[in-house]
Amino acid sequence: MTTLLDKAFQEAKKLSSNLQDEIAKQLLEDIESELKWQKTLADPMINLDILSEMAQAALIEDQQGRTEAKGFGEE
Repeated sequence: MTTLLDKAFQEAKKLSSNLQDEIAKQLLEDIESELKWQKTLADPMINLDILSEMAQAALIEDQQGRTEAKGFGEE
């Protein structure tokens, strides 16, 4: 475990049980998502052109003002 992650856990211990559980849920979701991305991108059969097309479409939508500014994790 890195020093920074250890520090985060030490700080989290100071919070209420409810907040600790919320942080834990968020962290587990983030870890699961990251592992899925790693698996997807490591797949030799993945068509990276599709990901490139999706990224390009997202950039175009943003340039056209069809996106909303939100913070990380906001829905």
